[in-house]
Amino acid sequence: MNAVRKPAVAGYFYPADPVLLRDELGQLLAAVPEKPDAPAPKALLVPHAGYVYSGPVAASGYARLAAVAGSIRRVALLGPAHRVALRGLALPAAESFASPLGEVALDRQAIEDIADLPQVVVSEAAHALEHSLEVHLPFLQTLLGGFQLLPLVVGNASADEVAQVLERVWGGPETLIVISSDLSHYLPYDAARETDAAAVERMLRLEPGLDHAQACGATPVNGLLALARRRRLSAELLDLRNSGDTAGDKTRVVGYAALAFYESSLPQPDERGEILLAAARGAIGERFGAAPLALPSRPWLREPGASFVTLTLGGDLRGCIGSLEAHRPLLEDVQGNAVAAAFRDPRFAPLGNQEFARVRVEVSELSRAEPLEFESESHALSLLRPHVDGLILEYGRQRGTFLPQVWENLPQPEQFLAQLKRKAGLPADFWHEDIRLSRYGVSKWKEGAHG
Repeated sequence: MNAVRKPAVAGYFYPADPVLLRDELGQLLAAVPEKPDAPAPKALLVPHAGYVYSGPVAASGYARLAAVAGSIRRVALLGPAHRVALRGLALPAAESFASPLGEVALDRQAIEDIADLPQVVVSEAAHALEHSLEVHLPFLQTLLGGFQLLPLVVGNASADEVAQVLERVWGGPETLIVISSDLSHYLPYDAARETDAAAVERMLRLEPGLDHAQACGATPVNGLLALARRRRLSAELLDLRNSGDTAGDKTRVVGYAALAFYESSLPQPDERGEILLAAARGAIGERFGAAPLALPSRPWLREPGASFVTLTLGGDLRGCIGSLEAHRPLLEDVQGNAVAAAFRDPRFAPLGNQEFARVRVEVSELSRAEPLEFESESHALSLLRPHVDGLILEYGRQRGTFLPQVWENLPQPEQFLAQLKRKAGLPADFWHEDIRLSRYGVSKWKEGAHG
């Protein structure tokens, strides 16, 4: 078994050089019109040809992730098998996937959650040369913070078999579903436009039953559509073009579409945030004599988690303590950090009872930190994503972190990094080749005004 699934089509479908790859991804994403008020997609359908052909259309889908990048911690990525005859859905034998931009660990819990399904198999061969998943990894690495991957190559399977797998890993806002598929292949331009429009119309109605002449990834697409209909999702067309529009001639074209799928029910209160905020305030309240708070029992509260709890009073910081690594159950971590922020932040006197009534509590849940690979300070600065990345700086025994919220006050990467060095006890202009940087994303929740 290879622990790392190495890139198979780097240098062919997209640049193998990380600098060139970042530049191309940046240009593709920058060309997509901004939609700051767009809702967060639960699932995306995006194409998988070479970037010169389908990259602009894929970017139209991935650009919708920018506003929610910090909250996504798991990506279930499904694409059709092109190289190997396969029955069912194939997991890889590898432990991580690599691209020129680095490695992404596989989600072992998600793998365990679906491993008992009879349609799920393990096949190193199915993944070894498969491009339908690989081409999406650089987009995801560019837009998301630390996330884990559940990659599945889909062979001969029914829509219900695919839907059953997706149901198992559906999760909440921390989970994104990505379906990889092109549309029609090698039709004349006008015929392709007609065929692709009909296929997209069916997808927008959430109707399974596409065939492989309409979409090479019809099998995973149909599985998503079946589940989307049961869950009452809504679909939006973001882009529809073909290779004749992007980089090829118009005699024989391949069709590409980007669609977003949204939870269509009215927005519900964010239970995770409500519970964690209540846990943080309740833990502080107990120190002032309040009765212990009865919290709902949820399995995710018992899972290891890393959090920061921030207290503000009149808009000013009043305390902030957190964990950079998951070393205890999430509930214990939030409660412990809340008490520490209130009473043990060395920058402030312990919180008073009257202050407690007016203080606002914010909880940030951290994704797993992802090491950055860079050759110089300027290179490191070019990798930072303002308003998305939380950053950890380490040099010898010196260590410091800034949450993504700090970008609000330090919007330039140069300022952000300089002040993080100072927080770590280093001069703002210090640099050394042994400096280590890691980034992470956060999901954050903040109370309304109190008092």
